[in-house]
Amino acid sequence: MNAMLDFFHPMLDLEYIQSLPYITPYTDRRTVLILGGCSGLGWYTVLHLYLHGYVIYITGRSKSRVLKSIDELRQESINIRSNYTSQELNERYLGELLYLELDLSQLSSVLSAANKLINTERNLNILINNLSTNFIPYMKTQDGFEIQLQLNYISPFLLIIKLLPLLENTTNYYPEIEPPKIIYTSSPSHYFFFSYFSMDEDFKYKPIFFFNWIRYGKAKISGIHLIKMLSLRNPKILSTIVDPGFVMNPTIFSYFTRLPIIGILFWCLFEIFGYFFGSTMEEGSFSVIKNCLDPDLTFDDNGKIFDTNGKEVKGSRVANNMDYAARTWIWTINKLNEKNIHIPN
Repeated sequence: MNAMLDFFHPMLDLEYIQSLPYITPYTDRRTVLILGGCSGLGWYTVLHLYLHGYVIYITGRSKSRVLKSIDELRQESINIRSNYTSQELNERYLGELLYLELDLSQLSSVLSAANKLINTERNLNILINNLSTNFIPYMKTQDGFEIQLQLNYISPFLLIIKLLPLLENTTNYYPEIEPPKIIYTSSPSHYFFFSYFSMDEDFKYKPIFFFNWIRYGKAKISGIHLIKMLSLRNPKILSTIVDPGFVMNPTIFSYFTRLPIIGILFWCLFEIFGYFFGSTMEEGSFSVIKNCLDPDLTFDDNGKIFDTNGKEVKGSRVANNMDYAARTWIWTINKLNEKNIHIPN
């Protein structure tokens, strides 16, 4: 039975995560910026990086929410460390948790956050775009973009581009350590597209719940295209993609579970599917953490997609097409230029 479950449900485990290298922040300060670090698998990503000694900037619109999350992370780290041996306590140091104000629905906030970090830190070791904002009804942001596209792709694109010099400084100042990294969390929804789409197409159609997913899938393919382009254009930075698979978060599927009669059936299917194929929030974070800390990752892995077990996967044909990736890149730069945010092509 266990062998069967391992076949259907292969996972990196906590023991592996705990075996990854720890750093001493007092003598080796390494910084992380994470989007979507207050909840879900992002919360567990922050927890384990914090336990490994990293200084982590957690972004968010609400300072009170981020500070509440920081308090919870600190308390959980205390609980975990209470089970450490004396030797482990002497070898494993906690990092630092910091708040960075950022509202991804406003490009002006993205620019402000990037400037603040540039003025605060000398370099940046890891940038994680863990944000997965989905199932949002169709609407436009004040910048004129479909909201899921801006939250999951356009704003992270702008933030990453603005912070590239800070990431490259890591190699310039510390050539002897592992390279700076950009990690983009994708989703199985990027498989929804079998052919390329117009970036100007907002998919404002019915049924609403279905096209909410389609718009989300479009944003995630665009994010993969971003990483593919960065892997070619920025050889000093290791850029990778993590597809965490089916992280079984009931709140994502709450629309279906609230439906009369059908909701009960859907919930049963949800539980069965999750048992065989799904992962918990913490398990979903392990591949992201592996991409952050695994010393065996090299520039040969640039632009690759990794699954929830840390293994390389192919990804969809549309996501891997470099001609499509270049089109997405050019479209984004042109749209930002129209907003008087000038980025060299």
